[in-house]
Amino acid sequence: MKKLLLASTLSALSFGAMSATLPTDLNWQTNWDEPQYGSPEAKRGGTFRAYMSSFPQTLRSVGPDANSGLRSYILDETPGLVVRHPDTLEFIPELANEWALAGDNKTVYFKLNPEAKWSDGKPVTADDFVFMLKFYRSKDILEPWYNDYYNKTVEDVIKFDDLTFAVKAAKELNPEELLLRMGALRPRPAHFYANPKKDDNGDGIHDNFVRYYNFKSEPTTSAYYLADIKKGKSVTFKHVGEDWWGYTNKYYENRYNVDKIRITVIRDNDIAKKHFEKGSLDSFGLVLPNLWHDKSDTAPYQKGYIQKFWGYNQYPVGAGGVWMNTAMPLLDDLNIRKGITYAIDFDGMIENIMRGDYSRKPNPTGYGHGKYTLPDAKAPKFDPEKAAEAFAAAGFDKIGSDGIRVNDKGQRLSFELTYATPVHTPRIAFVREQAKLAGLDIELKLIDGSSMFKYVREKKHDLAFLDMGTSEIPTYWEYFHSVNANKPQTNSFTNYSTPELDEKIIEYRFNMDMDKKIQLGHEIQRDIIDAYVIVPGYMVPYVRYGYWRWLKLPEKPMNRMTEALFSGGIIGDGTYWIDKDIKKETQKAMKSGKTFEPVVVVDDTYKL
Repeated sequence: MKKLLLASTLSALSFGAMSATLPTDLNWQTNWDEPQYGSPEAKRGGTFRAYMSSFPQTLRSVGPDANSGLRSYILDETPGLVVRHPDTLEFIPELANEWALAGDNKTVYFKLNPEAKWSDGKPVTADDFVFMLKFYRSKDILEPWYNDYYNKTVEDVIKFDDLTFAVKAAKELNPEELLLRMGALRPRPAHFYANPKKDDNGDGIHDNFVRYYNFKSEPTTSAYYLADIKKGKSVTFKHVGEDWWGYTNKYYENRYNVDKIRITVIRDNDIAKKHFEKGSLDSFGLVLPNLWHDKSDTAPYQKGYIQKFWGYNQYPVGAGGVWMNTAMPLLDDLNIRKGITYAIDFDGMIENIMRGDYSRKPNPTGYGHGKYTLPDAKAPKFDPEKAAEAFAAAGFDKIGSDGIRVNDKGQRLSFELTYATPVHTPRIAFVREQAKLAGLDIELKLIDGSSMFKYVREKKHDLAFLDMGTSEIPTYWEYFHSVNANKPQTNSFTNYSTPELDEKIIEYRFNMDMDKKIQLGHEIQRDIIDAYVIVPGYMVPYVRYGYWRWLKLPEKPMNRMTEALFSGGIIGDGTYWIDKDIKKETQKAMKSGKTFEPVVVVDDTYKL
C-alpha cells in the first residue's frame, strides 16, 4: 500500500495566496504496511496512578518554565503529521493520512485525516497549521527558540481546503530531513486562541500570553486531555473516549488503553516507593541500580504481587553530563575547564555507584544519531595528574591546608555543582571526593525539580549536572549559537560560543548536501569537545520497572525507540493496560495471604 515518492512541479501554486490552487500532478504517499504494536488482547478502562516530584510551574507548552513538567503530555507526545515507526523507522501517518513532496526540496503537501478532532470536539483543519506558524512567530510567547525556528526554518503554511495544505521550508533540505522536520509539526488550536482580549501589536496572540495562559489548558489532539487540576497536589488526564479520532489510524489501535492517568505530587522518591509497594501507585521506575539490585526484593515482589521488567532500547541520547557556565569567574579559562573535565570521575561513578549498569556517554553533545555522531569520540578518563597540570597552568599551582588548590591571590579552586534530585546526591558526592584528588573543591547545590531547570536556564549556575533530550538529527543552535548565549531562558547552559562555531552551526542547520551536513556536524562536535565545556556523562540504554501484576504488556513489549513502557514523566508507547479481573484477584490474594510466583522479565531484543 506504500506509494512511490516522486517529484512534482510547483507551477500551479502561488505561495501565500489565499486562493492557492493544489497541483494536480502530485504523487501522494502513505504507508499502512508497518506492523502494529498495540496488543489485540488489550482491555480498555481503569486509572493509571503515577507521581511527579514537583508541581509544574505552568501548563503552557511554550514560554518561560514550559520546558519541563507536563510538556510531554501537552505537546511533545501529541500527534504530528507523520512519524517514524518505532521499530522499522519508516514514515507512517499520524494526523496526515497522505503526504507528497514537491520537486523543490522545500515543500511538503499534507492531507489531514478527516476524522481528526481536538479534545473539545472541534475538527482539526488546515487553519490550525496556518495559525501554528503565526503563534510560534509571535514575540508574545517569550520563546526565542520557537521564534527563530519558525522564522528561519519554516517559510510558509499554505491552505488549499480544510484538510489540505502545504508547508514550505525556508531553505532546501534533502527529502528525508524535509519530511522529518515538516512532518513533525504539530497544530495549535486556532479556535482556542481566537479573538485575544489584548492584542495591541496586532499579531493575533494575547499580548500577555505568558501570564494569561499560565494555567489554562488548551485542547489537544492526543488521546488524553487535562481534565482535573488540584494545584500543588495532582493532575488527572482523561481519555477522550472510544470515539477518539486516533482509533481510525491502525497504528493507534489497542494503545492508550486506560481511562485516566492521575499524577500526584510526591516530593520524595523513597516515600513514593512506599506508596507504590502499598498499591497506591501502579508502577515505579527501577532504573537506579540500587533500586533494581537491592531494594526490589521486598514482600510484594517475593509474593509475586509486583513484577519486574528490564527492556533495552536504542533511543538516541542528547547532550549532557556536567555543563560549565563560561560566564562565571574562572570558567572562561580553557585550562580550568580542561582540569575540571579530567577531575570528574564519571567512570568511577558508573562502576561504584551504578553497579556498572549504565554506560559512559562518549560524546558530550549526544550519542546514537547514526552517521551524524562523531565516530571516534571518546570520553576523557579520570586523570588527577592531567587535571593538576591544567589547573597549575591556570595559576592554581599551590595546595591549601585543606587539600584544595589556591592561586597567588589565595583564591580556592571551588565551584558549585547544581543538580535536581536527592537521588543523584550519592553520585555527586562520589564526584566531589574524587575531585579532591586533583585539588578541586565541588560544592553540592541541590535545587528541587523544575526549579533547578529554571535556575540553570537563568544562567545562575557554575556547574550543572543535566542531560537533555534529542531528536533523530542532532541540533546545536539552541546550545552553542551566540544568539542564545548570556541570555536568560535559553538552553545555552555553557554560555559558550565563537564566530567560527556560529558559522558552522548555521551552515549545518540549513545544508542540503547530506555528506556536507554530516561533516559539519562532526566538526561542530569536535569543536565543542576541544572547548571542554561539557564533561560527558552517562547514558541509560534501557527502561526498568516494578509494576503490579494487573498491568499487562504486549507479547513484544519493547520497540527499538521505546522511551517508556508505562506513563509517568511521559505517556510512552501507551501499549500497557489494566486487567481489572487480575487486579481484583491480586487484592483478594493480598488479604487472604495467597501468593504467586515472582516474575522478572528481561527483553534484550535491542541490547547493543
